[in-house]
Amino acid sequence: MARTDETGQEAQQSSPFGTTPPAPPPVGGAAGPNGRMPRWLPRALVLALALVAVFQLGSWAFHQLTGLLINILIAFFLALAIEPAVSWMASRGMRRGLATFVVFIGVIIVAAGFVTLLGSILADQIIKMIEGFPDYLDSVINWINTHFKTDLKRVDIQEGLLRSDWLRNYVQNSATGVLDVSAQVIGGLFQLLTIALFSFYFAADGPRLRRTICSLLPPARQAEVLRAWEIAVNKTGGYIYSRGLMALISGMAHFVLLQGLDVPYAPVLAVWVGLVSQFIPTIGTYLAGALPMLIAFTVNPWYALWVLIFVVIYQQFENYVLQPKLTARTVDIHPAVAFGSVIAGTALLGAVGALIAIPAIATLQAFLGAYVKRYAVTDDPRVHGHHRRGEGPSLVTRARQLWAGRAGAERPGSGRPEGGGSGKSPD
Repeated sequence: MARTDETGQEAQQSSPFGTTPPAPPPVGGAAGPNGRMPRWLPRALVLALALVAVFQLGSWAFHQLTGLLINILIAFFLALAIEPAVSWMASRGMRRGLATFVVFIGVIIVAAGFVTLLGSILADQIIKMIEGFPDYLDSVINWINTHFKTDLKRVDIQEGLLRSDWLRNYVQNSATGVLDVSAQVIGGLFQLLTIALFSFYFAADGPRLRRTICSLLPPARQAEVLRAWEIAVNKTGGYIYSRGLMALISGMAHFVLLQGLDVPYAPVLAVWVGLVSQFIPTIGTYLAGALPMLIAFTVNPWYALWVLIFVVIYQQFENYVLQPKLTARTVDIHPAVAFGSVIAGTALLGAVGALIAIPAIATLQAFLGAYVKRYAVTDDPRVHGHHRRGEGPSLVTRARQLWAGRAGAERPGSGRPEGGGSGKSPD
């Protein structure tokens, strides 16, 4: 055994050739040039592979559940919208589940009645257009024959269309697309049922849901969650109710126009314009006005032009006069911010994002406003964009001074020196 010094380290032994023996491997598990793999490296590789696998699995699950998450988001905002009505009924002694059921039944009855009336109108108008199509075609053929000196006949045109390959291919594609349309309709009904169920549970079990969320948070965070929930209910409900009021005003205005032009189905068309123009942002007014224009065109082509002019004028009146006054106390969001939020919501979630963008941004703005410190604004004229009243000469005073200066400059002899005199040499 080799000798050791007082510190317990092995004494260095001199080689017979005078060289120093190789140093022992470093302590700590690090491998040398010819050593083994570190013990932590396999575990690190396994952990990295596990994280990558979890991320890939989460990404796949998120893409598969995107439709369900969007339906839940719509249901949540719908529950927030009906929360004030449900809470009002519950405060009057009605059970919360029964109050939610009553609200839902009312909404379903109104929506079903509206869709039924609108469907009957469209079916009636389509039948009338099909029955009157030969007359329209004859008038077009007569106009072409008169102006272009041709000899077209309706029978020849009909036979050419029936024998054309385009019509045959169109009929075949339409027949094969019936199954796709049926599948889309069934899928849409299933989505509506999913949204209705989640909305019912969110509204009926709202207090229980809030208690469950608050039980997972400390008391300080619980107050913030309850405050955010209250702001969301107020802003979403205010947005829905203000839109409903504007839909009522818009429907009444368009009803007066359509009734004055003697357009058929004026009441139902007015309800259509009011609802679609208010609950489909940005393009809702023009999309809603297309149906009254089409029906007015069947009565008189000039009536369709009058409807278009009225829709454009009313849209400007609503944007700059009616909407700011009605939404100032409910949503309280700048029109530019609202327009930008609608564009962003459309880019993220399509039509659903455009519908819920404004209440979501209003809720976020109101919640963040409670944590932003504000200061008193200085009383500077530049802040208000104009001079203070009584500060500096007025516009009329400056105009008089300018006019007096020009008159003095044009007066004869005005350029004489200050010492006075007529400019003549003394006698």
